[in-house]
Amino acid sequence: MQKAQLEGLDLVEVSPNARPPVAKIIDWGKFKYQKTKEAQKSRKKSKSPDLKQLRFGLKIGQHDMDVKVRKAKVFLEEGHKVKLTAVYRGREMAHKELGFKLLERVMEQLGEIAIVDQEPQLAGKHLNMTIRRSNAKVKDS
Repeated sequence: MQKAQLEGLDLVEVSPNARPPVAKIIDWGKFKYQKTKEAQKSRKKSKSPDLKQLRFGLKIGQHDMDVKVRKAKVFLEEGHKVKLTAVYRGREMAHKELGFKLLERVMEQLGEIAIVDQEPQLAGKHLNMTIRRSNAKVKDS
């Protein structure tokens, strides 16, 4: 304690249960500051999974669908959830089954990389379905 007081630092007990107890002479203010900075850095680096949304028209072409499916794969591999939305326009509401078939085709293209988190639900002119990444190992295609 005398050595710590002479240096103007703090004596901190690292392992009180050890025989003999282990102590360290450090500047407590600086130590706390460094710990908070490390915690901020780790929070900044950690990324919470977001909800990404992809919208599909019912008359989407095959190439456009392939591009959106590829983008969905990227989102899923980054750990995000993806909300797939089929948008009905005008008289398309009379053929609601087309939206369900469209989302089914998207799921077939995604293969085993995605599993359904929320079943398709019709909300007004939007048919929504949420998917997330499955835990299965996926081969790159």
